[in-house]
Amino acid sequence: MKIDIRPIKYNQKEISLHKTIVNPKFGNKTVLVSDPWDYVEMWLKRNNGMDEAIFYWQQAKHFYEASKMLPLTSSPLTLYYCFLNATKTLLTVKKVSFSNKHGVFGKSYKRTAHLPNEHVTFLTSGILPALGNYFNQPIVKNEKYNLKELLYNLPYIHRAYCLTFKEPELFIPIKEPRFVKKTNSSESWFTARLDKNYANGHTLNKLPSFFEKDYTTKSNDSIRFKKKFKWISTNNITKDQSIKRLSNKHQRIRKNTFYITGLTRLWYIKRVGLKTIIDHNSLMITFAIMHRLSELSRYENILLYKHLNAQHNWLLSEFIKNSPNQFIDEIASEITGEEFMVPGYVEK
Repeated sequence: MKIDIRPIKYNQKEISLHKTIVNPKFGNKTVLVSDPWDYVEMWLKRNNGMDEAIFYWQQAKHFYEASKMLPLTSSPLTLYYCFLNATKTLLTVKKVSFSNKHGVFGKSYKRTAHLPNEHVTFLTSGILPALGNYFNQPIVKNEKYNLKELLYNLPYIHRAYCLTFKEPELFIPIKEPRFVKKTNSSESWFTARLDKNYANGHTLNKLPSFFEKDYTTKSNDSIRFKKKFKWISTNNITKDQSIKRLSNKHQRIRKNTFYITGLTRLWYIKRVGLKTIIDHNSLMITFAIMHRLSELSRYENILLYKHLNAQHNWLLSEFIKNSPNQFIDEIASEITGEEFMVPGYVEK
């Protein structure tokens, strides 16, 4: 049954999915920059004042710049240390305790260039598990995956993965994600539209159980988050309470929704029902993959060379080339609570 709804606004801005998962700054204008490096450094100096965090961020940028000069067989080493220092920046700013151990290690089980042979173990102490604690996604003791499984779970190279390996798609594209409320009521919820190629009952069965068809609209492609919340904006106190409730729901929704950085806002819901699904944030997965590639670059560079000349060479190349911008965009959003876009971006 169709009912009257209207978008929720905060500071005169409609609230949609936010790139920041923990404590997003709803209502702020998008930060338009060619890259977030200088803006985040300025933000750290103005809002944090911790020399340690600033040093980590500068180190991350230096490793990022150095990687541009290196071939694919060498750049994973500098890129991993870029990711490591960027993650340390986030953990320092958010006062999440961590040890200086990496919290992840890899091993090749055979000497052939085959992705399932490259195993990665997530540990419970170190930088990676601290990142998991930040996202409230703690690591279970001795979680072990192979590189093929890890790469499968990243949205920004998923198309390359599915063209390399014929497996079911994990990420379902959505449009117009937003928070709405019933007119003349505080009853509110999250809603979105499925891409027209996925708007069918078969896709609905693949969604996490807390999503359902949105029966408040006549559109057949609309879905919504089942659990609702109250939105009241009559005074500053109730506004703050409403934002807190919305932020809690948003963080739960973002556990299964992912974006790809670029000139448009591209959002996806991660499906359920497959054994190869890894229930961790994409930053954690990207960190772990790059760590294993950096190990190969340091200690087994001939094997890495073989990987980069095997059937899956394009997939690994796409990961090495695309992961830095995606990782830094996500980390920068978490550090500042802001959303970053390149000037000239298109709303979508």
